[in-house]
Amino acid sequence: MSEPTGLDDLFSFEEEPPARPGRARGGRLRWLFRLLLTAAGVTAVVLVGLRAVGLQLSIGIVVAGVLAVLTVRRVTAALAPPPPPRSGPRTPAGEEPGGYNWAARDALRAAINGWERPLEWSSGNQERFTGRILPRLGELADERLRQRHGLTREADPTRARALLGDPLWSFLETPSRRPPSPRDLAAIVAELEKI
Repeated sequence: MSEPTGLDDLFSFEEEPPARPGRARGGRLRWLFRLLLTAAGVTAVVLVGLRAVGLQLSIGIVVAGVLAVLTVRRVTAALAPPPPPRSGPRTPAGEEPGGYNWAARDALRAAINGWERPLEWSSGNQERFTGRILPRLGELADERLRQRHGLTREADPTRARALLGDPLWSFLETPSRRPPSPRDLAAIVAELEKI
């Protein structure tokens, strides 16, 4: 059996041993050597390319430009978020205790897209509107009736008709010949929100 952990153990803090200076210096020298080698190679390629096209440019300007590009690349790489995990199941949004949450989505954008795409898709086609949008609006009406009044259109049609009002009831029960205009649809949604 393991020994119980006390509060002092939980709140204790031990510093990590400092890094050896020789190792950091070697890493910096290696990084500087790699940077200079890369800059020299890219500068040579740029100069050869410019001369092949017939342009003459000072070596100092090309070196400065290459170093600037490499510096910007290094800074942006340091500021980039960590890469997403490559293997294993992704956890649902909001479930990760820390770190960058790659599964997070904008819920409002997802909800808007859930309506925007089908509305666009069915805007000129009555069959699509009747098959895709009208059932969703009916489900919304039933859900509002269930939450606010404890009934659905199917369970108590007379009371549901009184609560919904005749225009909304007739829209949901008898589809029109053409899809409603955006103004009419906005009025219908406003009526649904009043329930």
